[in-house]
Amino acid sequence: MDPAELRELLSAEGLRLLDSLPPYESTADVVSLVSGLRKAGHPAGLVAAVLSQAKLRARAVRKFGPFAERMLFTEAGLEQATRLSAAAQHAGRFHRAGLSWIADLGCGIGADALAMAALELEVTAVERDEVTAAVAAYNLAPWSNARVENADAEDFDLAGVDGVFLDPARRNASKRLTNPADWSPSLDFAFEVAAKLPTGIKLGPGIDRELIPQSAEAQWVSVDREVVEVGLWFGAVARPGIHRAALVLGSHGTAELTAEADSEDVEVGALGEYLYEPDGAVIRARLIGDLARQLKGRMISDSIAYVTADSATSSPFAACFRVLDNFSLDKRVLKRELAARGIGTVEIKKRGVDIDPAELRTALSPHGDAEGTLILTRVQGRRRALLVERV
Repeated sequence: MDPAELRELLSAEGLRLLDSLPPYESTADVVSLVSGLRKAGHPAGLVAAVLSQAKLRARAVRKFGPFAERMLFTEAGLEQATRLSAAAQHAGRFHRAGLSWIADLGCGIGADALAMAALELEVTAVERDEVTAAVAAYNLAPWSNARVENADAEDFDLAGVDGVFLDPARRNASKRLTNPADWSPSLDFAFEVAAKLPTGIKLGPGIDRELIPQSAEAQWVSVDREVVEVGLWFGAVARPGIHRAALVLGSHGTAELTAEADSEDVEVGALGEYLYEPDGAVIRARLIGDLARQLKGRMISDSIAYVTADSATSSPFAACFRVLDNFSLDKRVLKRELAARGIGTVEIKKRGVDIDPAELRTALSPHGDAEGTLILTRVQGRRRALLVERV
């Protein structure tokens, strides 16, 4: 979005028109909608701006739920924005620590600042990009305890601030930035701030673990089974004695595994009646061993993130499957076995084997009315295909 498009959007006519649009659904609907809006006399630039925003609002529902209906977005800002359920967890840390004035450096469209303001914290949201800062100001307008500054995060004066949150921009206009020195603000700057003030730093979940300071509490977060971030927490917003955590948010509510350090794996053992697929946050946090002990399970093979057990235990930290059969990982065998069971719809999961599930599905040419799940992996070092059903 450029400044001219934003001006069109933020006009009284633009906001009224945006709020009057039907839910964004399909290209065909958009074509007829554009035609209708142009016939009604709305300028082409305004129509383009509101339709672009309607499309972003529809995409944003996944992160913001019904709040998306009153927010504005940029393409890049929505991509990096914190999901509202995770932002609430961030804000809660500052609130529980008794802090009152938080600087959100590199605030993007204002998702985390919004959650902090909702907990009655004073928030100064700082954003370098002029358009994104204006969007954040719109999103935060309902809260008198939040204000937005269009400035470089690294130049902001932190005097008097109680705590800091940073979500460094890890993309430029054309690509993802892999060097932390190129992020905005840079990771080194974020760590310098963390050495002085209670600080939270939101990063991508695949960050090189060598970059994580030993003093930090590192919390990997998944929402509805998707790992969305790792938060590094310092000072009063970190929890004593915890350096590794897996926070799982979903329909079950909130659940967390915590530890002082990476957990040791349990021993490898024979395949049992049940197989557990740990949540990605548990895998990223390297807490599979602790989870296996909770499940009274064992590893199915070295370096394979599946746990097996002889009984089923409900856990928010893992999906549970009942093992129906166990085959050699041979296309001819699998094709025969699926055909014998009339399985025409097959879900294929893999871990620890170099196989393309899409190519395998084509080779198996499944047909029939039944459904099934194949897990391709190694069991005690041997390549196997497990036919399973979800518990």
